Amino acid sequence: MIVELSGRWRLDGTAPTFDSLAPRLAAERDLRHVAFDASGLVEWDSSVVSFLVKTSEMLRSRGLTEDRAGLPAGLARLVALAEAVPERAGAKRGEGSIPLLARIGSSGMAAASASVDYINFTGQCAIAFAKLLAGRARYRRTDFIEMLQQCGGQALGIVSLIAFLFGAILAFMGAVQLQQFGASIYVADLVAIGMAREMGAIVTAIIMSGRTGAAFAAQLGSMKVTQEIDALTTMGISPFEFLVLPRMMALVLMMPLLCAFADVLGMLGGAAVGVGMLDVPFLSYYRETIAAVSLTNFFLGLFKSAIYGALIAMAGCFNGFKSGSSSSAVGDAATRAVVAGIVMIVVACGIFAVLTNIMGI
Repeated sequence: MIVELSGRWRLDGTAPTFDSLAPRLAAERDLRHVAFDASGLVEWDSSVVSFLVKTSEMLRSRGLTEDRAGLPAGLARLVALAEAVPERAGAKRGEGSIPLLARIGSSGMAAASASVDYINFTGQCAIAFAKLLAGRARYRRTDFIEMLQQCGGQALGIVSLIAFLFGAILAFMGAVQLQQFGASIYVADLVAIGMAREMGAIVTAIIMSGRTGAAFAAQLGSMKVTQEIDALTTMGISPFEFLVLPRMMALVLMMPLLCAFADVLGMLGGAAVGVGMLDVPFLSYYRETIAAVSLTNFFLGLFKSAIYGALIAMAGCFNGFKSGSSSSAVGDAATRAVVAGIVMIVVACGIFAVLTNIMGI
């Protein structure tokens, strides 16, 4: 049998596959010898090499001989090179063939290792903060001021929009039920207490997790790719003091201010719905809001926002330090930072809810 190769053989889908030749080879009962004729081959890439290697494997399995004299010299050398090292047994084994218990064990060991790394990271951050209190932390004040601007002023736009819309949504949700009892005025209580106590802090935290937490991870991941973090260590400068500390301080300081701003915008959003759609007099809505919000609720929300800021900064910086050494790894680190930050925020919110209920606050 003479196998003729002609035309274009490309990986873009124009090359024939080995499946088209295998049935014809199997159907020839008296076949003893196979030769190749590539005189009509116009253009080719590695697809023709894969085709010839698979053909040779089938011919050897049936005890047939082959003649490669009709192949171009370069193609014949590539085929010989591909066959020089035999494929290792089990090299193509997929994840599905790994036993279930082995996969569970590997996942558990990976989770335990990540937990230990996060505990070590938290300890290093605590040491850096202790040096800050002692006045021995080494970081640039200009970096800290720049982080304040990034975490504060540059985030006001998106925080304002989301907080105002969230206050309006809360007012709509409350109005549907309260109008049934002629108690539309209490929409002001619902929006004011909800924004000041819970929603202002958690909405701001989720926005900053997606905005600033991802930015921290991308910045530190890029610095790891370019070996800037290794350079700081070589010069005797702690990366936790120089890189993590300014970012964490900036976010912890700016989060309560952003939360207070979000509280006000959320209440204004509720007022827009209450006054504009529920026909509640503005002065009555204002007085009801002032009467509903207590300093305890207001400062509780600010305290929560500061804790959320620390969690966001730690998630972003931790995943940035654990980033791989490629551009795609930096993107993966930013994604993990956002997910980890939001999860920790929600968990912390649940813990605060339980504690405040126990304490009667």
